[in-house]
Amino acid sequence: MSRMLLALEGIAGAGKSTLRDRLLSAAMSEGIRLGHIGQFAWLSLEATRALTGLRGGRPAPTGEQALSAARRDLELHACHNLAPALSLGPVVADRLTLSTACLLSLLHDRPVADYVRNLAEVTPARAELTVLLTTEPELCHARLSQRATSRRFGEDPPTAARLADLYEQAATAWTETTGLPVLRHPCTAEPDLDLLTAACLDQLRAAAPRTARS
Repeated sequence: MSRMLLALEGIAGAGKSTLRDRLLSAAMSEGIRLGHIGQFAWLSLEATRALTGLRGGRPAPTGEQALSAARRDLELHACHNLAPALSLGPVVADRLTLSTACLLSLLHDRPVADYVRNLAEVTPARAELTVLLTTEPELCHARLSQRATSRRFGEDPPTAARLADLYEQAATAWTETTGLPVLRHPCTAEPDLDLLTAACLDQLRAAAPRTARS
């Protein structure tokens, strides 16, 4: 069985959750064992405190402290969450390294490529395929406006536009650093979702164990 970690990246409202759910459903219908995992480990109290602040738009005292917390969490995530999940089959992550690098860059005003290069050193957490949803920020905002939940940090239009640019830079830095591919495509309408699902399933089929069906 081949290792296959697939990361879905992009700003809020870009379609990550929709694509994730479509992939999980399609994989199940084909008898593919596909796991699902989140962005953070939450296994270190110190790192969790720092990351919770960052997610709320509160910078750490220094950029180095923020990066240290993010890297520690990623190392724990790779060891205690990703490795066991990947031992059972391919895994889809709803946000991972690129999202963390963009958040760090946004709040600490340091080139996102620096954060990408550092976090990419945690090789067990490297995604073999990253899908960056490049849906226009205006459409993402319109989608978020229809949700009942309150808006989170990074979802206001100016910040979302900045994050969209950071994601593009992070994706370039990721491939330059790791040699691993990033599929960039918007998730605007049903044909986009169909195309993205098909592209991801092609990769998953090659790596996935099949489950027995009754």
